[in-house]
Amino acid sequence: MRVLVVQNFDNEGLGQIGAALVEAGAHIDLRRPYQGDPLPDDAAEHDAMVVLGGAQNALDDENCPYFPGLLDLTRDFADKDRSVLGICLGSQLLARAFGGENQIGGATEFGWHRVSLTPEAKTDPVLAALPEKFPIFEWHDDTFVLPDNAVRLAGSAIAENQAFRIGRAVYGFQFHFEADRPMVRDWSTSFASLIAERHPDWHDRLDGEMARNGPDADAAGLAIARAWVATI
Repeated sequence: MRVLVVQNFDNEGLGQIGAALVEAGAHIDLRRPYQGDPLPDDAAEHDAMVVLGGAQNALDDENCPYFPGLLDLTRDFADKDRSVLGICLGSQLLARAFGGENQIGGATEFGWHRVSLTPEAKTDPVLAALPEKFPIFEWHDDTFVLPDNAVRLAGSAIAENQAFRIGRAVYGFQFHFEADRPMVRDWSTSFASLIAERHPDWHDRLDGEMARNGPDADAAGLAIARAWVATI
């Protein structure tokens, strides 16, 4: 199993997805196109692709000139019935790739928030085993209108489209299910000044929020990661 991982920003790692891929014996091919790494021309040499998050917006082709090529590559994976996973920015790019409308700003969520599954999620191979509502980590300002051919799988009070599927195994997740408690603590340190500008009480809230929401969020995130890896 050979999995292409597209990283879009420093410190945006695989987290629980990486754990699930290691369990499955996958070979991870990590590319950082924002640092100049080339992307493959097509999906021929990979069985699946993961597109991670980042601080950019999904329409920022000027600062991320590799975005159009990444959209083409995403569509090629889908056309070849290869599994695709997009998280946060990755989900916004998936929506764009398949004709959805990106909304820049106006949907800010940070920290652990509760998401709700849709009725369609009850029969979805990745989400069917999850509780109807669960806490999960969020960090985004943008959102999107779903592509016409997408199945909506989850939403929240702030962002209606939190998870969707296109075809058999192309999945977009606005929330950071890969971010377990160690990753959130690392982000809280690595991005401390950025977080403090917008959420000045986060440092004081972190331990309490983590104790309240972390166990359930981590369990849900690992279950999602393992179920997606099973689609490859």
